[in-house]
Amino acid sequence: MPDEQKTKLRLEIAHVLFIDIVGYSKLRTTEQSAHIEKLRKIVRGTDQFRTAEAEGKLLRLPTGDGGALVFRNLEGPVLCAVEIANALRDHPELRVRMGIHSGPVNEVTDLNEQANIAGAGINIAQRVMDCGDAGHILVSKHAAEDLEQNDQWQPYLHDLGECEIKHGERMHLVNFYNHEIGNSAMPNKFSKSDKAAAAAATEAGRSRYSRIAFGIGALTIVVAAALFFASRTAFRTAAGRVEPAPASVSEKSIAVLPFENLSRDPDNAYFTDGIQDEILTRLSKIAALKVISRTSTQKYKSAPDNLRDVGRQLGVANLLEGSVQKVANAVHVNVQLIRAANDEHLWAESYDRKLDDVFGVEGEVASAIADQLKTKLSGAEQKAVAEKPTENAEAYDVYLRAVAIDNAGNLDTTKRVADLYAEAIRIDPQFALAWARLAVARSYLYFNGIDLDKNSGAAVKDAADRAISLQPELGEAWLAKGVYRYRVLRDFQGALQSYEEALRRLPNSALVLAQMAHLERRLGQADVAQKHYQAAAQLDPRNTDILLTLADSFQSVRRYDEARRIVDRVLEMSPGNEAALAGKAFSFQAQGRLNEAAEVLAKAPANSQDDALSFARASQLYDERHFDEAIAYIQQNVPPAFANDPRTLVLVGWCQKFAGKDDEARATLTRAVAAMKPTPDAVVPVDARQLPCYLAWVYAFLGEKEKALEQARHAINDYESDALSKPFAESALVIVQAQVGDIDSAIAALPHLLEVPNGETCGDLQLNPLWDPLRKDPRFQKLCAGK
Repeated sequence: MPDEQKTKLRLEIAHVLFIDIVGYSKLRTTEQSAHIEKLRKIVRGTDQFRTAEAEGKLLRLPTGDGGALVFRNLEGPVLCAVEIANALRDHPELRVRMGIHSGPVNEVTDLNEQANIAGAGINIAQRVMDCGDAGHILVSKHAAEDLEQNDQWQPYLHDLGECEIKHGERMHLVNFYNHEIGNSAMPNKFSKSDKAAAAAATEAGRSRYSRIAFGIGALTIVVAAALFFASRTAFRTAAGRVEPAPASVSEKSIAVLPFENLSRDPDNAYFTDGIQDEILTRLSKIAALKVISRTSTQKYKSAPDNLRDVGRQLGVANLLEGSVQKVANAVHVNVQLIRAANDEHLWAESYDRKLDDVFGVEGEVASAIADQLKTKLSGAEQKAVAEKPTENAEAYDVYLRAVAIDNAGNLDTTKRVADLYAEAIRIDPQFALAWARLAVARSYLYFNGIDLDKNSGAAVKDAADRAISLQPELGEAWLAKGVYRYRVLRDFQGALQSYEEALRRLPNSALVLAQMAHLERRLGQADVAQKHYQAAAQLDPRNTDILLTLADSFQSVRRYDEARRIVDRVLEMSPGNEAALAGKAFSFQAQGRLNEAAEVLAKAPANSQDDALSFARASQLYDERHFDEAIAYIQQNVPPAFANDPRTLVLVGWCQKFAGKDDEARATLTRAVAAMKPTPDAVVPVDARQLPCYLAWVYAFLGEKEKALEQARHAINDYESDALSKPFAESALVIVQAQVGDIDSAIAALPHLLEVPNGETCGDLQLNPLWDPLRKDPRFQKLCAGK
């Protein structure tokens, strides 16, 4: 063989990134070309590709649906995969998977006298990739072990165990992902036995995120239930997909359990809770750690009996226990770090401080834990962890009173929380963290139309602006800016940018991740949103409400059986959960299965004051056309504030109209108009309550045809950029058209609404009296039958 040919066949170790488009062969020819061209531009646009190519250190092997990139150093394919994954967030239509492996390759000359690449490194990289689904970045165990040597990549690596790749051969794989890139789900290629083995170390993630406390959804439970009467897509809150927990538990994962209050005065419990929350918050600012959210940890007692079970349920390797004793002006804090698997005590420390010098304890504890877990902090992280929020003991005490109850999850508590934060910044106007939390609390109250004189858009803006002007690098300040842009301005893209800045500073914040996901749903980026919900769920694995929002995501696309299975998981975790029972009833009602919905509702307490359950019961009576009973139930069984809500008034007015009580209906609906539009010049707020749609319906029922049509079209314009709310506004117009006699226009619009997420359902068409004007039309009957 000639010497030059021997040179070309010389083997060398290279680092391969293999990429392809999932489902490529099923695409039409024109779609294949378009998808490949988009992917090619994304790959060639990465810094890693351009740099390696310019330096002559990149080899390429194109394939029909993707290709391989061969780098000279291990971080090349990893950094390139990260860049590609980030770029793909803007292209949900490209369902791409990637595989990384280090192994021998050689350059060869093919039959066309063209340079090509071959070798085991290429073949194995492709097999690694083939084990993944859309969104996955899989790494061979061999390559992952090399990557583990770099602290930067450790948080991304999640062991999957072995998978059969070809002819009975098995390969050990690692899933590469974080809250922004990759796919945390177990690949479908893994057999049931593979998945069981991979999951042995941890319980399947049963995760949630509190939609009430933080308002990650578009609507409160009240609105979600109320909306159901016009369009059976209940729980119009943010939703995400919960996947099984990663197969391997990171050694740098930790949960801060509730601290024990050793003070003789039980009223000092707020101080203990606040200290625990602040330590957790400081730890959550360290990107290399996985820190479980307080919503999940607060479900445990201060010193659980079986730490191994707690660690397994939360998906962490380490637990922090502690106690706080406050006596007069003295504070004693004791903490101990424990390895969950074997109850090994890794570290313990006690701190004695005067009350006016307690501000630094949380940062000291967080820094010590980071050292114990062998985690290096960046300069910015060191500053964020150590920074004292205030030097004023009185302001800090009031702030801790707010923090202690800021996770309670209802509007009344949020009002109290906002008042406490306002008192804290009155005492210390330079208290940036209190300003930020005040902005978030007031934005939630504004979003739900509560005390708008106090919780005005201007008040939210002022608090957010003050926070970020005082501490521009404070993650909570960027969160405050985001909630202002989202809830007040409805500037979804601007809010998303603020949340991204917040996440850089709060990498373990389930709240920020869920807020991002909700905005992404509103922007029509469902796939990206799903990944952020997954990440939020991993950080909050015992929070049942996120499962209810997950159920909503399935129900919004009419996957009712899957939605109910998830609700059943909530009921297993939280027996008798009234919101879950309401959700299950709504799903049956959406399909027109009233008998099964009634069976579910019968399991809830007859005197329940839960908003969602109350509306589920009213919905059942409405669907059964027991209008007088529905009226009586609403007037006698729900709190006055709820009964006087304009949306509730609209429902009562409908029932009165359908019951033949025209005068009462007119009086009730006129009252609803006054509540939504107090003066002729008043602007109906475009917020979580979706009042522009309700106002259109009221005009239609009052016989004001032109005003109804104009208002309905205006509502569609209001929600034009909102992928979640626009279908509801479109349904509002169709209902108005049906009520005013424009049958053809109404029927023509329904096929679209029966297909689009968050649109109409066949069950609603079959049962809802609002559709009665269309009921005799054969075209409508066909739609009701799902044809």
